[in-house]
Amino acid sequence: GNIRWEYPMPGPSNMAAGTLSTAGELVFAGDDSGHLVVLDAESGKLLWQFSMGRAIFASPMTYSVRGRQYVAIAAGSDIFSFGLF
Repeated sequence: GNIRWEYPMPGPSNMAAGTLSTAGELVFAGDDSGHLVVLDAESGKLLWQFSMGRAIFASPMTYSVRGRQYVAIAAGSDIFSFGLF
């Protein structure tokens, strides 16, 4: 197929984490500079980023509690969880 969009990742290109896409058309990825980035799946536009303060080697995951969706990701020895709207 054709490439629809690309998002340049900063750093030395040693990315070890995978990506996660949701039915809500969001793409989550960890970059080499230690940020969790959220992209629009249709356009590739950066919607949000969060500095994890350390390297990200794990892939993001999603889960639901009482009907609310969350995304979690491990960075270093910490696990971060974010609620989605």
